[in-house]
Amino acid sequence: MPAEPRTALRLVAVVCAAQVFVQLGAGYWPVLLPELMVRWSLSNSEAGWITSGFYAAYMLSVPVLVTLTDRIDAKRVYLFGVGCTAVAHLGFGALADGFWSAFALRALAGVGWAGTYMTGLKLLADQVDAKTMSRAVTGHAASIGISGAASYVVGELLAQAFGWRMAFGSAALTALVAWLAVALVLPGRRPPAHASPGKLFDFRPVLRNRSAFAYSLAYCVHTLEMNALRGWGVAFLAWVAAGSGMASAGVSPAFVVAALGLLGTLASVFGNEASIRFGRRRLVLAAMGLSVATGVLVGFVGSMGYWIAAGLLVFYGVVIWLDSSSLTAGAAGSADPARRGATLAVHSMLGYGGGFVGPLMMGWVLDLSGGMSAIGWGLAFGSVAVTVAVAMVAFALLKPRELTGDRRG
Repeated sequence: MPAEPRTALRLVAVVCAAQVFVQLGAGYWPVLLPELMVRWSLSNSEAGWITSGFYAAYMLSVPVLVTLTDRIDAKRVYLFGVGCTAVAHLGFGALADGFWSAFALRALAGVGWAGTYMTGLKLLADQVDAKTMSRAVTGHAASIGISGAASYVVGELLAQAFGWRMAFGSAALTALVAWLAVALVLPGRRPPAHASPGKLFDFRPVLRNRSAFAYSLAYCVHTLEMNALRGWGVAFLAWVAAGSGMASAGVSPAFVVAALGLLGTLASVFGNEASIRFGRRRLVLAAMGLSVATGVLVGFVGSMGYWIAAGLLVFYGVVIWLDSSSLTAGAAGSADPARRGATLAVHSMLGYGGGFVGPLMMGWVLDLSGGMSAIGWGLAFGSVAVTVAVAMVAFALLKPRELTGDRRG
């Protein structure tokens, strides 16, 4: 049963605040990647593997952790996830000294996020009614997006002031704040009486839900593209800045990536409202089409100058984020309520499977094309654009349904 309006609002506020604190360390690795690549003599592929290790661990963990919320209290799973995140950040700051240690600790952070992101969303989905859920999902995504964007600037400033190890230590502290907020404020809750029948980890009924699967498939490629941009955006801008003689002048690459994340979060909120007003399928297809065109422009035109690259990258972020909330709300709203945890698990597993591939794909293409160069970056971003184009066709063919409250597209 959905909670009373006042109780539901309190729950949404607590969960969103906790997600802000736990996500604050998300950008520390990408923003410090250029420095640590040099410090540890990493290749582009090795850097890509460290970035993708987070998403690989997430992808493997999320079907277990989120599906468990159909049978046990989601709060317990959430606290486990935040605890793993805190330990991973603390360990990275104290112990990371090269490829393998960095890879292992980023993977542990991925396990933590698997028990935190969709689990927080599951807490909201079980508490609000169907018409409110789309906006609750948007608020949840906005809190994560704002914090994730701010983390790039915060990470850069902390690293400059106290060193990169202390920066990661601070991320462990903010994750601990999130853990305490949820542990002390949110009451425990038994799983609903309509808990998923049959075998807990039988995902076949979820995969047969054509509408939910269509939104999840699009989310897979959406996250591939988003994480390719977040993982390599700072490195791309730093390369363009160095090539155009602006390495120590103007707006820093970290600030640009933070700005695109903040604007992207606003675009996600706007996009979900547009989905309700004009049709969810129409919005998703428009966003994917714009994304393909912008990705090609970033790769082949962005290297012409720093301000060109920065402007295109910010616009690219807005386009990528435009359908973010719409896709997750589409999957959650299309789910059988008895299998919502399993549906979100599949949705998140597919999404972060794409998140694993995106940064790694960029690193591979850069190495195969001879390293960071104008043609190398063009091919790297172009490979992502081609992947989105294929997914766009698949989404159109699957024709997922609109949600309760959406206008027919």
